Amino acid sequence: MPNERYINRELSWLEFNARVLEEALDRKTPLLERLKFLSIVTSNFDEFFMVRVAAVKAQIRANEAAPDSSGLRPAELLKVISERCRQIVGRQYACLDEVLPALEREGLAIVPPAAWTQAEKRWLESYFTERIFPLLTPLRVQDDDEEEEFPFTGNLRLHVAFLIDEEVGSGEAQRTAKIAVVQVPPNIDRFVRMPSQATAQRFALADEIVAAFGPRLFPGWTIRETLLFKVTRDADFGVDEERDEDFIAAMEEVLAGRQNSYAVRLSYVGRSSILVERLRVSLRLENEDLYPLQGPVDLRGFLELASSNSLPAHVSSRLYDEPWPPVHSLEPPEGSSIWGEIVKRDLLLHPPYESFDPVLRFLDEAADDPSVLAIKMTLYRTSGNSPIVRALTRAARNGKQVAVLVELKARFDEEKNIAWSSRLEQAGAIVVYGVARLKVHAKAALVVRREESGAIRRYLHLSTGNYNERTARLYADLSIFTVDEELCREASVFFNMITGYSAVQELRRLAVAPFDLKSRLISMIDRETQRSTPESPGLIMAKLNALADTDVIDALYRASAAGVTVLLNIRGICALLPGVPGLSENITVVSVVGRYLEHSRIVYFRNGGAEEIYLSSADWLPRNLERRIELMFPVLDDEIAARVREILEAYFKDNSKAHRLGSDATWTRVAPSADEKPFSAQAFFYESVKRRHALEEAPQEELQVRRRPT
Repeated sequence: MPNERYINRELSWLEFNARVLEEALDRKTPLLERLKFLSIVTSNFDEFFMVRVAAVKAQIRANEAAPDSSGLRPAELLKVISERCRQIVGRQYACLDEVLPALEREGLAIVPPAAWTQAEKRWLESYFTERIFPLLTPLRVQDDDEEEEFPFTGNLRLHVAFLIDEEVGSGEAQRTAKIAVVQVPPNIDRFVRMPSQATAQRFALADEIVAAFGPRLFPGWTIRETLLFKVTRDADFGVDEERDEDFIAAMEEVLAGRQNSYAVRLSYVGRSSILVERLRVSLRLENEDLYPLQGPVDLRGFLELASSNSLPAHVSSRLYDEPWPPVHSLEPPEGSSIWGEIVKRDLLLHPPYESFDPVLRFLDEAADDPSVLAIKMTLYRTSGNSPIVRALTRAARNGKQVAVLVELKARFDEEKNIAWSSRLEQAGAIVVYGVARLKVHAKAALVVRREESGAIRRYLHLSTGNYNERTARLYADLSIFTVDEELCREASVFFNMITGYSAVQELRRLAVAPFDLKSRLISMIDRETQRSTPESPGLIMAKLNALADTDVIDALYRASAAGVTVLLNIRGICALLPGVPGLSENITVVSVVGRYLEHSRIVYFRNGGAEEIYLSSADWLPRNLERRIELMFPVLDDEIAARVREILEAYFKDNSKAHRLGSDATWTRVAPSADEKPFSAQAFFYESVKRRHALEEAPQEELQVRRRPT
């Protein structure tokens, strides 16, 4: 490593994607689940190149040569990224070469053109003529010495390039090769199901169909060479923060710009050196930006196939993971309201093991309850036809004050957010479009209600994850419902701070980035360091998506040097180097990658026996702690705190889906020893939720139901 103190964040992210690939490489993983992970690897790489690699290339264009905290300069980093990406992609396609034949033996085949039967070729040619050909628009590419620009290729769109010769005279080809580019229509099915036997299903890819029947597009010309390709473009540029009056128009310009910004990568399938070089020059790419593939040019779409509910009935259930239907917990007794349940006690929700429905019910009841006076909420990412947006719209139309802080700068969700924020405004809601120069990433919903007594009570929901019922089926998050007066009062102050001109106020329970979250976090780490003794050593446990803030890392190094045990579960980026004598020998870093995306953020401090547990929307990255509005909130209820600690500890027991980071910056898969039983944290969570729900469903006289003191 160039630096013995920090790992480069981009290279650390690459190792995360390598761990995702490990799930596809694991032969114990069912075949269609392996295919899903292969697709996720491609999707992850697309975003990595659009954002992170684009940022490195921008540094190089700006002649920035200073090394980062790991000691790597931008040009050096780009070279290492290119080399490591090729290694991972090579393993990805080698795995695909194993998975696809195995699926074919199960009766589900993705058939390359070379394996089409004559009958299938005839059927596909007819399909091409009727369904695809009318949609295609071949675009000529001018010769190198002509000034006309290269045809628009957009971002992440599939294309086929053809090298063609004009047929002249008696059929002899004149050597005047031309190039044409055809975009594969994005609104057609990528997987075309061919007629086949009842016991088998065979699919052809739309892009390979276009390539195979391309000659139909160029009558009078001969196809010499063909290339399937995809261009990845820079998406790492922001909106003009000064344009307050037409901020939405500024965001729309960003969206349009992404489709034709700087190219950062060319992925392709085919052996045409002429076409590759022409594309490289036209797109202003270097050789290290070219990624030849040994299979389909874009595996993102394979997630759709692997997840399809329309697969034939003969496809065996053994090709999937055993279903884990979410448990419908926190259901109020018939005839009661969610308000009454929250007043009794704080509630903890752990999707996707538990259903996200209580969050939807919280907002649905708020929309329709005549006693609810106001709803305040942050929205970062939500689904396209969101029931949450529908509930907020209905609430506004019902005359309630609805104030929603919409983060239009949520990357890749901007267009969706613009659309439904307009719907909210039309319904009469107050919509605030983020905070200048800061992304609002906090997750909070506050409902103000007049009780039967006439008193005003606030109900609060705080979460580590987004208000998105779709991703709540895949992302593991934690959230709480509470009526704790101090938390609710501080949440009101928080909303006033981010929607109006309220001065930044010091809060006792809530920590808010970029104001005091980082300083309080470091202060608590330092407190653990100071209180640690050989007789009573300190303990810090944290679960995060990413850790790269060097100030926080240095605080953890100080804690380790003082004898504090530091246990970190980091899903993705980790710039901290554990296990280094004299620096981090008391720090352990693990990463769990399983069927669900680990998304919750939890931090625990032993604090001399006065334990503290916090949940947060924030990862420990400079952007989250210094350039975003984030929340960290305490778990105040003793029973919930015990549950959260049990969840946190389970990650460090995992020997089925975990990897451990070594002092040499390499990750090693954790395996059970000879006397250990396999333990999966995610399987443990699901079984725990089911057991707890079964107890709650038992007759009430058998239970001692806890109640909040009055």
